[in-house]
Parts: sequence; C-alpha cells; structure tokens
Amino acid sequence: MENRIYIFMGVSGCGKTTIGKLFAETLGAKFYDGDTFHPESNIEKMAAGIPLTDDDRYNWLVDINKQARELFSSGQSAVFACSALKEAYRVLVAQQIGDAVVWIYLKGDVDTIHLRLKNRKGHFMSPELLQSQFDILEEPDSAIYIDTALDTNTIIQTIVKKLTKSEFGLVGLGVMGKSLARNFAGKGISLSLYNRFIKGSEEQIAEKSISEYPELHSAVGFEDLKSFAESLERPRKIFLMIKAGEETDTFIDELVPYLNNGDVIIDGGNSYYGDTQRRILFLKLKGIHFIGTGVSGGEQGALTGPSIMPSGPAEAYKLVERYLTLIAAKDKSGDPCCTYIGIDGSGHFVKMIHNGIEYAEMQLIAEVYVYLRYAVKMQPPQIAAVFTEWDKSELNSYLLGITAALLVKKEGDAWLIDLILDKAGNKGTGNWATIAASELGQPATLITSALLARYVSTIKENIRVNGEQATEHNLETISLPEIRDAYRLARIVNHQQGFMLIDEASKKYSWDLNLAEIARIWTNGCIIRSAFMEELVLVLKKDSNIFENATVLKQLKIAKSGLKMFAVSALQYDLSIPSHLAALDYLNVLMGNYATANIIQAQRDYFGAHTYQKIGDSTGKYYHTEW
Repeated sequence: MENRIYIFMGVSGCGKTTIGKLFAETLGAKFYDGDTFHPESNIEKMAAGIPLTDDDRYNWLVDINKQARELFSSGQSAVFACSALKEAYRVLVAQQIGDAVVWIYLKGDVDTIHLRLKNRKGHFMSPELLQSQFDILEEPDSAIYIDTALDTNTIIQTIVKKLTKSEFGLVGLGVMGKSLARNFAGKGISLSLYNRFIKGSEEQIAEKSISEYPELHSAVGFEDLKSFAESLERPRKIFLMIKAGEETDTFIDELVPYLNNGDVIIDGGNSYYGDTQRRILFLKLKGIHFIGTGVSGGEQGALTGPSIMPSGPAEAYKLVERYLTLIAAKDKSGDPCCTYIGIDGSGHFVKMIHNGIEYAEMQLIAEVYVYLRYAVKMQPPQIAAVFTEWDKSELNSYLLGITAALLVKKEGDAWLIDLILDKAGNKGTGNWATIAASELGQPATLITSALLARYVSTIKENIRVNGEQATEHNLETISLPEIRDAYRLARIVNHQQGFMLIDEASKKYSWDLNLAEIARIWTNGCIIRSAFMEELVLVLKKDSNIFENATVLKQLKIAKSGLKMFAVSALQYDLSIPSHLAALDYLNVLMGNYATANIIQAQRDYFGAHTYQKIGDSTGKYYHTEW
C-alpha cells in the first residue's frame, strides 16, 4: 500500500487501540495510541469524570499531528488511534498531510460500547463520560466506516479490502446496476461499488449487495464518494448506472473533485445523446474522459451479457474496451456484442433508436394479440401456442418468445394478462426517438405510432367514448398465414425505418456509423434480438436501405396483401392497430403511383408562395404561380 497515515477514530471503548494495533501488525507499520499524547492535566480531568474542553484537546491534537507529519515526511506509514470526534479536531490532526491521512471510523451504539467501558480495567476514561462523547460526535463525511459489532478478524479483512485498489468502479445499485456488478465480478474484475446514502431508505446498499451475492464477496462497498474514488486504480474507470438527466449532472459535479487527468466516466444510463455530447465537452476541459454507453438487455441481460453501445473519444474507449467486451453478450461467432459506435453521443443515439424499434416491435405483437383474442376469439394459451410456433421460425425474436411465455401465466383461476391494467408506461427514449426523427426529417412512423399508442392508453380511463361495436356475426376473420404475413411485413418496415434514421443521423453529424456492425451487436443480449436482425447484418453491409435488398423486396411484395387484409379486418372489428396501419400506409406511399404531396405543395405555394418543382424538369428549378 502507499505511504499513508491511518487514523482509527471513534468514541472511547469502540476498539481503536485493539484494532489499530492489529492493523499496524498487518501492515508492518508503527502504532501510536493517541491517549499517550495527552498531557497529565487532561488525564487527571478524565479520571475525575470531567469532560475535556476544546482548549484542553488543542495541544493534544497538535502533538499527534506533529508526530504524524514527521513519520510521513520520512516515508513511513503509521497507524494512530485517536478519538477525533469533531471535524475541527480532524482538521488539526491532518493539517499539512491531509491527502495522506486515511480515516477509519469505528462505529457502534451507546449501550454496547458502554458495556465495554465498564468491563475495561485500568483505564483513566470513566464510563460516565461516554455519553458526552456521543453528544459531541460529528461523524466524518470521508472515512471508511466499520461496524464495531464485527469480530476483529472480519474488521481487519474489511479494512484491508477497502484499502486495496480496485480495477473498476460502479455507481448505482438499482436492478440494472446490481446485475452489471455481478457480471463484472463474475468475470474476475475487482470492483468498488458506490451507492448514495439516504437515511431511512438507502443505507449500506453496497454492503448489503456484497453480502447477498457470492460473486460480489470480493467487491468493496462505499457510501463516501471520496473513499470510493481513492479505492480505484488510476486511470480510474467508473461506470454510472443512475437516473438520466439532472441527477447524472449533479452526480458528475460531485464526483469530479475526486478525479484526476485521464480518468474515465462511463454513463450506462438511458441518457439523451445531446446531454452526452455536452458532458464530453465539459469534462474534456477538466482532463477527464466521458463515454456515453447504451446498454440493452434488461436485468437478465445485464447479468449474463448485454448488448453494449459505447461512444465518445476513441482513446478513452481503448481504456475501458477490455471491461465492456468482457461482460457483453456473444454473437454466433463468439464475438462480443459490444463495439465502438463512434464519436460524440452516437452511442446513446443508437440506444435511443434501439428503444424506439423496441417500442414498435412490442406494439406490433400487442396488435396481433388483440386481433387473435377479440376477433378470432382465441384464449391466451392458444395465442401463446401460435407465438411459440412463429418463434421457432424465421419470425424468432426475444420479444415474441417472452410474450408466448407471459400469456400462459395464471393468478388463481385467471390469466394474469387479464388482471394487468391496460396502461403502458414509457421512460422517454421513445419520445426522444420520435423527436429526433422529426428533426432529421425521417418518417419513423412505426416508432411514433407505438409511442402515441402508449400515450392513448394512459388517458382512456378519463376520456371514454361510448360507441357501438362492430356486428361481429357479419364479419369474417383472416387466416393465421395472412396474420403472420402482416406481422412479418410490419416488422420489416419497422427495422427499415429505424436503420434509415440511424443512417441519416450518421450523415448529418458526421459520425460514420457502421450499420452492419450495429445490427451485429443487436443479435444477442439486447431486447430486439431476432433471427431477422441476424439477416440484417449481411444486408446492411451492402446498403443502408434494406428495401434495396432483393430478398427483402420480394418479401414486401408477397406479404403486402396479408398486411392489407389484416388492417381491413381489424378495423371492421373496431380494433386499434396503429403500428400495422402505419406500416401499410408507409408502403402504400412508397409502392403506389398516386400523389398527395403535390396537392400539399400547391396549397403551400397558394397561401405562402413556398414554390414547387415540376415533374420531369431536370434543372431542379423552383416555380411559383399566382393562383
């Protein structure tokens, strides 16, 4: 360990001397009992049961500091036991050597320590003075906290572990953070874990996680940010799994004072890509690297191998590449589903579009379900059987598989799906993807329709419109092969729109994104992994527009009639299928010979002189008419 002055602090009877001596023996360092620095007058007062004043303690603290400075300046580490109950006392003890001092706070409750003092023989400190020490005690903001109820061997092992430098740090032990921590630790990465302290609701989260999961037993937990940062090898590599937005900015501001040039912060949350770019520039001025990283796979993916989408300075990625690729899922060839996406906030942009595609994929499955349930009159296990059969074919996808599984879950005599409130939430990425599509002038109609469907689900309780349902006995349903074609085609459109959106962003922001490589890392670990995504790896190597591929184009032409029949039949049953309709409308525009935009452009020229271009005019000239 580095040259340090280790000071064990706490009230009398907490075990400072006993633990301090054992720790000094472990280090092979000198031990100093702070009590031996007290002048005789202080000892006489305490023996008489009279509490010491700050004036009484001043010279005592200065003398301890003098000894500590001499040892440190000579290159020696040393261990001191000193109550140092107030922050002002600790400032005195650490003056001129503050960065070299490691505070170790032995924390215990009044009753336990009072009993220890009563059983202690031959010490000048009266047990009656214990309460006065607790009264003035100011717990340190920056220290290694140790529970005095632990046995001495465990205490020493815990201290040594906390002082040993870790390879990697992880902040935020929610569901995803905890799973990622277990993934890292399971791959042999030495970890320091930090979770904020909120009295009564978030206390000792890191320590509890470490004790709960065997793979984390070698990790070290912290609630003090400075100690956490000091526990890491340099350059530090710190992975954030905390709430996106203002909370991330606030935490970065708190963390930066404890970092050094060349350290790397990795943001693994669902951050807005513009925020990521802003943070990259802000931290660059401070000499700190920032990597914006999309992480997909949910709780299980985070634990067993997610898909990871990092971006930012290439030199910074090189510092963390080994760690990220180690925990990532593996594709069919055994390569990690993690790749350097590009500069700026491109990683979070790509994750945002991933989530948008995910929104639409989920909505499409829900629309097929609603048709099978309410038009075809299938029960959940029958629909599950259909989805399971499809999942064994080229329609295979993670989302289709889990939907088949959830449909057969029961609660009592009821299907659980029938007990779940018909109200879908969202965490913002679908909204951002829709905004980005508008800003880039890209028709991501399936993402948008899926997002708006979720919005509608949240208001329908308050805005119910009574109306007549379709007369079902006069209607016929379409066949399962036709429904399958409709679903298959709508999925193709969803992926085409998503990748076109990524491609347009790549061009506008000069990101030089590799669409085929993005598809590859989405073949495993992530929520939108599927057999079709595996096909797209090869397709996107040739063209960013998958409609240009002959095989895909053939599927469009074959399946379009199924999509049309599904749309008509569902509407006759008064069913909501916005994403299938969006796919059909998109294809009608691209594959049809009729015109609507010419009317709109003429209207624009009529009321606003916005001009128009003419068919067959190779000059590209713009015209205006006085209508």
